[in-house]
Amino acid sequence: MTRAVCPGSFDPLTRGHLDIVARAARLFDEVVLAVGVNASKRRLFSDAERLEMAAEATADLPGVRVEGFSGLLTDFCTAVGAVAVVKGLRSAGDYEYELPMAQMNDHLSGLETVFVASRPAFTHVSSSLVKEVAGLGGDVEPFLTPAVHARLLARIAERRAEG
Repeated sequence: MTRAVCPGSFDPLTRGHLDIVARAARLFDEVVLAVGVNASKRRLFSDAERLEMAAEATADLPGVRVEGFSGLLTDFCTAVGAVAVVKGLRSAGDYEYELPMAQMNDHLSGLETVFVASRPAFTHVSSSLVKEVAGLGGDVEPFLTPAVHARLLARIAERRAEG
């Protein structure tokens, strides 16, 4: 069985992320959506919330499971028996950012990295941009699952209420 890992913070998980995971699931027998958990990092959603949203969003994708991880990605991949990391690329800038990490992962453990080009409908979508636009009242519904969208709007409302 070939297993790959799709790592990220997924704060929040977007339809662009889901597209990459679904396409990876056609290439590998199993894909582990690896949600980075790190108590020292400030995120909009907690580790538990991000894991729950990822599990809900991928429930209908055969061969996909969700796990949290911390520490070196190569250590996590070894622990789950993954042969590759799958990363989505939206632009040349993503490639320039991801290539040194892929090379370091290869150096550390021989782990392969598979780059999957984002579909044109998602090349402008990032979790950071979605949060920023939603926080300013813009419509980001097309880029999120209904459940993630509802949680994002609720979290933004909570933050506004807190002042």
